[in-house]
Amino acid sequence: MDVTQTPLDSWQEDADLAAGEQRSRHAALRYIIEAWGEAVYDGLHPDSVASAALFAALSEMVTAYGEENVARMAEGLPARIRNGEFTLYHTRQ
Repeated sequence: MDVTQTPLDSWQEDADLAAGEQRSRHAALRYIIEAWGEAVYDGLHPDSVASAALFAALSEMVTAYGEENVARMAEGLPARIRNGEFTLYHTRQ
């Protein structure tokens, strides 16, 4: 990583991640999915859980990398969303 890059810059480059980092991310995702399922099971609406998860994630990233770096990372999200990178189930529009 060059001096102008932050870990957020490589966040979008999953194919370039070392195997250990990919395993770590997958393990973290399993924890989040399990907690999500428990919250919904306990009666929380999935939209509420989603909003809280986004807030927690972005807050943690801002603390770690700063507002401007996180804002730059977030600028790439619309294209990634439209590209289907976050689609688990296809919906009809």
